[in-house]
Amino acid sequence: MSSTLILEFKDKDSGQEISRDTLTRLADKLCMTETAVVHLAIANMARATLPAYEPDDGQVDREMQDWVEHQAQSQLPKGKVLSRKSLL
Repeated sequence: MSSTLILEFKDKDSGQEISRDTLTRLADKLCMTETAVVHLAIANMARATLPAYEPDDGQVDREMQDWVEHQAQSQLPKGKVLSRKSLL
């Protein structure tokens, strides 16, 4: 399902708005339709502004942290450390 959005253009460009002439010139330069340019601009703004993931449930409580550490013990390597590297 598609819906329609009507855009009103100003006569001159400003810091937050563009004129129809600017949109037309931009569309010509990019070899795109004006509608495609508007969609591209909004998609870029959404990627830059909106989070890429859903917020989590917050901090892990001590009980959960203990459980994770206990579960990890069986996955950790055993024996003598042969070499160690650090990023710091």
